[in-house]
Amino acid sequence: MQNFSAAYGLALAMVTLVSCGSADSLTITVYKSPSCGCCVKWVDHLKAGGLAVEAIDVENTAWIKKENGVPARLMSCHTALVDGYVIEGHVPVEDILRLLEERPDIAGLAVPRMPIGSPGMEGPNPVRYEVLAFTKQGSTHTYAFHGP
Repeated sequence: MQNFSAAYGLALAMVTLVSCGSADSLTITVYKSPSCGCCVKWVDHLKAGGLAVEAIDVENTAWIKKENGVPARLMSCHTALVDGYVIEGHVPVEDILRLLEERPDIAGLAVPRMPIGSPGMEGPNPVRYEVLAFTKQGSTHTYAFHGP
């Protein structure tokens, strides 16, 4: 039942965004290393979730993180920008769609480090991880939990 609810919520969020005429907000720009396989898998996850993705290969992502106020403790391997928000690391597409639907007053979402079981980091022994919302001032709070 929980999987049905999650799938229904994801579908509802996608329909709501598209029906509100905000198709432009569904394009996400991802800054990633050209040699990082998990970044490619995360981009595929976003596309499978209905987002249009512009992937930009850069040798170093530190500048985009700094320019967009990603706190050092939240950094991961790739950084994305979508409709005024920053997405750091392996954030699930359903959380990005929820963010775009709810439009909270935050700078963005982050999954620090690279937890096994997060989108793009699939593998044996997945761990429970949290998606953190962060503000421009650097404060954080839990936005969602995922995993076993």
